[in-house]
Amino acid sequence: MKFTATQIAGILGGEVVGDPGAEVDRLAKIEEGTAGSITFLANPKYTSFIYSTKATITIVGENFQAEDDLSTTLIKVKDPYTAFSKLLEYYNQVKLNKSGIEQPSFISESVSYGENLYLGAFSYLGEQVKIGNNVKIFPNSYIGDNVQIGDNVTIFSGAKVYSETIIGNNCVLHGGVVIGADGFGFSPDADGVYSKVPQIGNVIIEDNVDIGAGTTIDRATLGSTIIRKGVKLDNQIQIAHNVEVGENTAIAAQTGIAGSSKIGKNCLIGGQVGIAGHIHIGNGVKIQAQSGIGRNIKDGEMIQGSPAIGYSEYNKAYVHFKNLPKIEDRLTKLEKKQSDNG
Repeated sequence: MKFTATQIAGILGGEVVGDPGAEVDRLAKIEEGTAGSITFLANPKYTSFIYSTKATITIVGENFQAEDDLSTTLIKVKDPYTAFSKLLEYYNQVKLNKSGIEQPSFISESVSYGENLYLGAFSYLGEQVKIGNNVKIFPNSYIGDNVQIGDNVTIFSGAKVYSETIIGNNCVLHGGVVIGADGFGFSPDADGVYSKVPQIGNVIIEDNVDIGAGTTIDRATLGSTIIRKGVKLDNQIQIAHNVEVGENTAIAAQTGIAGSSKIGKNCLIGGQVGIAGHIHIGNGVKIQAQSGIGRNIKDGEMIQGSPAIGYSEYNKAYVHFKNLPKIEDRLTKLEKKQSDNG
């Protein structure tokens, strides 16, 4: 789909300097711009590229003044970076703006759905599924029985949403996500033989949650595994049964959270963090990557290490750890000197 400089300026509230009819159909970096693309200049260190870029349109700051000839049409805005981000969002909306029900797909007779549904081919909607308005479910997705999905939800290809799951408004589930699989519940008998503990709870995902590709969130044994509003989950995260993740917490890739742990609001958790079961993590906690959490964490703490300790304490200890070979060498020399003097 092509857009003119005039149309883009209207979207961004900008001013066209150059050809108002210039057309573009893709986005590019300023140093990689080609004919038919639009780019932006926000960082002054890239200014030289505006005189050589082949991009048809370039978004610049409202105070930009060219010091040489330009071949690109300018759109002047207050904040080029914010404007380009807005354009990316608009582009993504246009690209994903699909509607209708593709075939083959399966929809149970008891399913209800709102306006502007997109259901991709080879998707499955189980019994008593309820879907809101403007929902997009891409091909090869599975939605189990009694699932509830709010408005403006996007579920990308290959996602699996097990029965009884509740998903709020404005959520995004990326490809390969599995929501509501059984929690890891097994009970050994006297001979060490494991028996399955039925997992009969569900998963609740509140509004404005983003879930990255390949992430899994297990259903509760009883009650609910809960992802509170505004949570952002990276790719390949494991969240076990009966976990609760507080509002606006962000968790990076490959983190694993064991059963029944509670994480507070506005936490930042780095990649490859391991959190043991039945742990309580307070609000505003920052956990550095690859940390191992085996104790409760108070509000506002910043921690690192495995097992994790205070962030500043860890950094001080690490200095000594790096110097252990030198320290050992010094001790060896002192021992030898003492022995020689003895």
